[in-house]
Amino acid sequence: MNPAAQPCVPRLSVVVPALDEAASIATTVSDALVHADEVIVVDGGSRDATAALAAAAGARVVDAPRGRAAQMNAGAALATGDVLLFLHADCRLPPLAGDAVRAAVCAGARWGRFDVRLDSSRAALAVVGAMMNLRSRLTGIATGDQAIFVDRSLWSALDGYAPIPLMEDVELCARLRRMARCACLRERVTVSARRWETRGVARTVVEMWAWRAAYALGVSPARLHRLYYGRR
Repeated sequence: MNPAAQPCVPRLSVVVPALDEAASIATTVSDALVHADEVIVVDGGSRDATAALAAAAGARVVDAPRGRAAQMNAGAALATGDVLLFLHADCRLPPLAGDAVRAAVCAGARWGRFDVRLDSSRAALAVVGAMMNLRSRLTGIATGDQAIFVDRSLWSALDGYAPIPLMEDVELCARLRRMARCACLRERVTVSARRWETRGVARTVVEMWAWRAAYALGVSPARLHRLYYGRR
């Protein structure tokens, strides 16, 4: 058979960094397995049953030093897929997510992300989600909540996430954007609204913009990490 006639069906690996996510990890893994050829959960030292629940749900579970960048790099190093998709433990992929990613890659996309919706009925949070999607579409920058996916060859060329404790998603997207255009998929990942519900919508939005502005102005990710987690 002519190799050119072979169907384009790239293998998809989902990498999930997790830390104390026992409440949601089983659902996240089970849902992701519907779309992916494999799911790798990278545990950063959970003190609850995250690792056991993820394994029982069908994920390959590995340990790595705490920190999303380190955890996601560790998972990507073990993944066997042609495309890597990075999914937060409290997020759920949309219906037909795997088909959407494969179609985008087969059409020439080298990386991309999904739109998001927050799992809340509050109108204010629907607006927040819409603004996140618009901002990402205009800037070509995605956050981890948007389930960033990357072609394996491009990922290898960029050597993965930078070893920084915060803003690793923004930093990666800035490098990806210089290499290829972002495929902005309109299917929506469902994102936990707990951060906005707990701290308040307006306050959380202002804080998120403040951290991003500080990073853009040159404040180091290490300092931002100390400030962010030190206030909690």
